[in-house]
Amino acid sequence: MTRADDREVLKTAYEAWEAENWPVAAELLERLARRHPDHSGAGIWWYDAALAHKFLRNWAKAYELGREAAARAERDSQDPAFWNLGIAATIMEDWATARDAWRGFGVDLPDGEGEIAEDLGPGLVRLNPTGPAEVVWTRRLCPTRARVLSVPTPESGRRFGEIVVHDGEPKGRREVDGRSYPVFDELLLWRESALPTSVVRVDVARADDVRALVAVFEERDYGAEPWSSFAAICTCCSEDTLNHDADHAVTGEQRVSLAAPVDEIPALLESWRAAAPEWRRWTGTVEG
Repeated sequence: MTRADDREVLKTAYEAWEAENWPVAAELLERLARRHPDHSGAGIWWYDAALAHKFLRNWAKAYELGREAAARAERDSQDPAFWNLGIAATIMEDWATARDAWRGFGVDLPDGEGEIAEDLGPGLVRLNPTGPAEVVWTRRLCPTRARVLSVPTPESGRRFGEIVVHDGEPKGRREVDGRSYPVFDELLLWRESALPTSVVRVDVARADDVRALVAVFEERDYGAEPWSSFAAICTCCSEDTLNHDADHAVTGEQRVSLAAPVDEIPALLESWRAAAPEWRRWTGTVEG
């Protein structure tokens, strides 16, 4: 690249980048990459242009330009071009490209076709990170999608059982029982849940009674979350490394969020109470 106007375009592109003017940065970098596909910097231009479209949530363009960036990246070297392409290909439901991108990054995935739906273990996702953010437990289905296992508060706009797409850069960590879990920001809702969130008041004499209540709902693939598990913290602290207590069961009168069909909740609560009526009570009023 020797033309003075191209050097000026490059300078303007990265000035726009520094100013987080993603539309201008993306357009100019793509222009340079298409004009000089064999330039030594073309791979970086493709990558940054695709990344700018990721910031814009323009997934079709992030996918299109991400393929160009990945084609110029070294496989099995954890090059982020493959990771960002994996996210965009997942959102575009190009499963073959997504599998190839994860493997190009260095992720060991089983062979298969169609939607990736593995069990990659527990993970933490920050729902609605630009709004009333909430960190929840999930079951990871692939490197970028996870099913929500907690019962989020209504303010989060999310429900138990929903599948979300999350970013690949950790924003904080939680230390639980000697193990460290990264926290990833949600990018978008992948699949909604039909289960509403309700709240019930219970009164228990033993912490085990709360654990038993959670188990009753989990046996039906529903969710139950005592309000003692919720802790309001500032953004700076949330994005830091925090110690996390995996067991939030407490005694006494308290509220529990439930994710289940409203008409099934009374019977489930009654079955829970009947197992130890001397220790367990619920008010009979379910708040939707």
